[in-house]
Amino acid sequence: MMAMKIGSAIEGESRLPKEAWKILHSLASKWSDVSDSRALVVVQLKGAMTNEVFEINWSAEGNGGGETGRKVLVRTYGEGVDVFFDREDEIRTFEFMSKHGQGPRLLGRFPNGRIEEFIRARTLSATDLRDPEISALLASKLKEFHDLDMPCPKKAHLWYRLRNWLKAAQRFCSSEEAKEFCLDTLEKEISTLNSALSADDQLIGFCHNDLQYGNIMMDEETRQITIIDYEYASFNPIAYDIANHFCEMTADYHTNIPHILDYSKYPDHEERKRFVTVYLKSSEKQPSAEEIENLLQSIEKYTLASHLLWGLWGVISEHVNEIDFNYMEYARQRFEEFWSKKPLILGSQPQ
Repeated sequence: MMAMKIGSAIEGESRLPKEAWKILHSLASKWSDVSDSRALVVVQLKGAMTNEVFEINWSAEGNGGGETGRKVLVRTYGEGVDVFFDREDEIRTFEFMSKHGQGPRLLGRFPNGRIEEFIRARTLSATDLRDPEISALLASKLKEFHDLDMPCPKKAHLWYRLRNWLKAAQRFCSSEEAKEFCLDTLEKEISTLNSALSADDQLIGFCHNDLQYGNIMMDEETRQITIIDYEYASFNPIAYDIANHFCEMTADYHTNIPHILDYSKYPDHEERKRFVTVYLKSSEKQPSAEEIENLLQSIEKYTLASHLLWGLWGVISEHVNEIDFNYMEYARQRFEEFWSKKPLILGSQPQ
């Protein structure tokens, strides 16, 4: 998960790995518009919850002043996050996406991170997701993303990930934490969900799985949308990816309490229907009312999987990540929403 806000330059310089400095100097020494490869400014970008991200700036004069000539991003990987995803898989996804014009180019790698092309577009805000025009642009882009022919098994990864993260949470948690979050009951809940959703038509696509506003960029001039950060990307039911995006509309990671979710901001039926209609129309086929309604119903069911997954993420992150974020309180809210909405969404599903 990631959202960005500019932090302090001094803090950024102190946290940038030495290996990254070497690659940055090597890159800049090859650029004719940078006269001094070492005359750079490092700013740590705040709001990241999995990695640490730094913006690197070289001025046009190469002396620390004037117009900025070049920018890149440095991403250092968070401690312990290999429990969530395979970093080599994520790098391969990143490189594939780059080659197909879906995201920033990879400029360099070092043992605990990488250097990426800086996309000259703005990162969306929480309020942008509610803008009908921007939401429609994103719906079309997401359909394009889901249709990518990625070189990996084209089967749903969700249920494996849920069970894997549950095992990790059980390893890390104290007995008190395990009791508070009912971890011993969640294997049954995952199986119930899996069974309940397997009856639905499963449209499988390459899913981002973390489509919150900080992972979406837009060029203001061209209105082109770019989806970034693929740590959690995999093939999954497309209804899950959209459900997760809707759940992310309840978050604003740029407040003084970024871990607090406001479920009154979950999109209403008309807003969800508008997004889904644009999404389905992006396949150049007029969707029927039944197709739209079926997808909407599947999406609502998959919100339960989203709450479980990110609840587990919060519990694990509390034990493996040192980023300043109240992971446990975030987890409590996701689990509370799961237990609250499950009977309303699933009704009397067999246990």
